Amino acid sequence: MPPDLRRLYCRIEAFHDELFVAPWRSALQREANRQQDALLAMLFLEALGVPNPAGYYTLELYPEMVEAFHQWHRRMGMERFPEVGFCC
Repeated sequence: MPPDLRRLYCRIEAFHDELFVAPWRSALQREANRQQDALLAMLFLEALGVPNPAGYYTLELYPEMVEAFHQWHRRMGMERFPEVGFCC
């Protein structure tokens, strides 16, 4: 792709983003955060004191989600997680 065409495409893409995506960006981010919070709560039910019926199937997700869980409980107002050795 020639440089002029690439530059034109980037400008068109930026215009499209500002016109169609920018007005909805905060709502989309809020919905993504809500869905991630629900996923984390479901994954870490046992750490929250609720038996998790799908715990066996979600075991492989734990290593990927521990840092996200730490950010989640801080955002929910718990400075340190009550269960020792789990997160903080």
